[in-house]
Amino acid sequence: MTVAVRVPRRKKPAKPEPADLLAWYDRHARVLPWRARRGEHADPYRVWLSEIMLQQTTVKAVAPYYARFLSRWPTVGALAAASLDDVLRTWAGLGYYARARNLHACAKVISKRHSGKFPRSVGELRALPGIGDYTAAAVAAIAFDDPAVPVDGNVERVLSRLFAVEQELPAAKPLIKQLAASLLPLERPGDFAQALMDLGATLCSPKRPTCALCPWNTDCIAHMRGDQETFPRKAAKPEGQLRRGAAFVVLRADESVLLRRRPRKGLLASMMEVPGSQWAQDFDAAHALRSAPRLARAQWRRLPGVVRHVFTHFPLALEVFLGEVPQATMAPKGARWVKIDKLADEALPNVMRKVLAHALDGR
Repeated sequence: MTVAVRVPRRKKPAKPEPADLLAWYDRHARVLPWRARRGEHADPYRVWLSEIMLQQTTVKAVAPYYARFLSRWPTVGALAAASLDDVLRTWAGLGYYARARNLHACAKVISKRHSGKFPRSVGELRALPGIGDYTAAAVAAIAFDDPAVPVDGNVERVLSRLFAVEQELPAAKPLIKQLAASLLPLERPGDFAQALMDLGATLCSPKRPTCALCPWNTDCIAHMRGDQETFPRKAAKPEGQLRRGAAFVVLRADESVLLRRRPRKGLLASMMEVPGSQWAQDFDAAHALRSAPRLARAQWRRLPGVVRHVFTHFPLALEVFLGEVPQATMAPKGARWVKIDKLADEALPNVMRKVLAHALDGR
């Protein structure tokens, strides 16, 4: 006699309740230098400054830069009055330097057009330099409790798992924003935004998420299916092709190095650099010295090895040439001499700091 065994169906997850996430946040919110304590009003300047710095950068890397900026420029008006050179120097090492230029430009606009006060709505914030959809929503929600949900990479991961979004990123972004908006509570939208961020940054991690501690684990479709680590779905990124070039480190007899400023537009705009060639896929190393600065009595020698750096869209390999010149040597037009012990004060991007370290170690 055959006995039929009835297998119970899994209960379909219910719609996630914002109250569950907020209750979790009240107990487990991260303590961050820019985050207002419970019962305090968030400072829009601090929220904005931190959100710009946190774009494509970790909390650990941002914290010391945030402290330095706030110490030097405690208000948006103070930042607006600073020179771009000072801002770039203080930013140097944090990467993605367009953020620093936009930060300064935005501070000037707020100071001049808005009397030093941040606009409160997403639309007005979105119109400011360097502020996109995410940052506008973050400042509006966190600083002004505006009903907006900022959606960054952490939030995309949480929602794509919660609703098992099969569409690949970046095409899935509009759908994920709609899903985020559908969860927005009537009260505490600022806390809700930060709670989503914290959930993605702590429990709902890219690998080995801590689902057992998640306040939404019984509501998460991906968790119910057991394939949460496969979300979000992502389209394969085309790999950038290697670019190559030459960098020329000139040492003057008085322990100075020749630096010049990069163009005002393009990659690493307005940053300082050692003279060099164009960065190209078809770089011809045999003719590298054609790009060397024209300096009388400069004797060039190529240093062993190359300096490697990876930008967002391409990897770079630089051959480094070292030249030494007498103390009386004048700087070419558009360049200047900087003492080696003062290089830390210059707005040098990381790739140039690597070049200088390679050259100074090999001299």
